[in-house]
Amino acid sequence: MMQRIKQGDEVIVITGRSKGQTGKVLKVLKDGRLLVNGVNTVKKHVKPNPQLEEKGGIKTQEAPIQASNVMLYNAASGKGERVGFKVTEDGRKVRVFKSNGEQVDA
Repeated sequence: MMQRIKQGDEVIVITGRSKGQTGKVLKVLKDGRLLVNGVNTVKKHVKPNPQLEEKGGIKTQEAPIQASNVMLYNAASGKGERVGFKVTEDGRKVRVFKSNGEQVDA
């Protein structure tokens, strides 16, 4: 089954603490959550690990965000838009923006 949001897509957050921020999807998790670059950042306290030569301290990293809280970003219109599916003449199933029918996967 084809997903509406895939790894590498540009998305915009529509609700929550990071509302209005855009970023690239780093990873799609199995439970319907996404890791988005620069969005929903949290601070994590890390202990030093001399065996791996890691320093301790406070690190900033991205936390997962629900896929229902983001929309695919349309660069042409400059805002988030809904996504649908369409079958092309050659039988491929592609994602399209609902507003103008433009293909997401060019």
